[in-house]
Amino acid sequence: MVTRLAWVSAHEARGHDEDEPLALPALRQAGIAVDEVVWTDPAVRWADYDRAVLRSTWDYPQRLGQFLTWLETVGQVTDLRNPLPMLRWNLDKHYLADLDRAGVPVTPTTFVEPGHRPHFPAGDFVVKPAVGAGSRHVASYRPAQHDEAYAHVRRLHATGTSVLVQPRLTSVADDGEWPLVFFTGRYSHAANKRVVLPHTDPVDDLFAPETSTPHVADPELIAVACKAVDTVTGSFGVPLYARVDLVRDDHGRPCVLELELVEPSLFLPQTTPAALERFVDALQAD
Repeated sequence: MVTRLAWVSAHEARGHDEDEPLALPALRQAGIAVDEVVWTDPAVRWADYDRAVLRSTWDYPQRLGQFLTWLETVGQVTDLRNPLPMLRWNLDKHYLADLDRAGVPVTPTTFVEPGHRPHFPAGDFVVKPAVGAGSRHVASYRPAQHDEAYAHVRRLHATGTSVLVQPRLTSVADDGEWPLVFFTGRYSHAANKRVVLPHTDPVDDLFAPETSTPHVADPELIAVACKAVDTVTGSFGVPLYARVDLVRDDHGRPCVLELELVEPSLFLPQTTPAALERFVDALQAD
């Protein structure tokens, strides 16, 4: 039984997690002693907690090696959620290729490894690091901006990271993205998200500005998201929490833009109290 829980954050993220003001009081009302703790704080005694749940560790891409070591250490002394093998797989967006091979519709993606020169698609496109969070170091480009985009790729390669190149789908500008949230493998709720990505100048803050509103997902969106989560479950077990960010391709079909299993925002302010209850129940589940 989970009676003491670590809600794991980062120093930079303090005050920016919109789920936190709803979730922490609800957990305490359910009888769980919950502490908001920073993953880099050496004073935290992780073994004192029944469970450590990653929530806003949004600075990990800048210190990936340290973060992986920390995950391994914490996973040995408490119940880390999501579990380490799942997290390790999801930290690198090469997972999109695995989803594609499993038959899950994904956004067309080209992976550009260090030392390789990118080939950009026709039309507007997006450049992003393979390891990243909150749209940091992501930028969009127009067809006449290949030189600027290539310079962006070179900067990311210089840090040793792989790069993703994706078309900027027309639907993203018109309709935004649809994050679908799952608790213990079951669909819970959805939102509509619009992210402000700059042209040519990559996001250098902790996360890009975004606007989110409630959304009722249609069966087609839910089916694709369920297929993604079922694929994860088949390889790693049931995720305590998951978020599948969907967009529509240029034929109007839903596809996965990202699958978030590490530290996703869960859009609790954009949904009903019942979703918050489902989240609290999931955090207590064995």
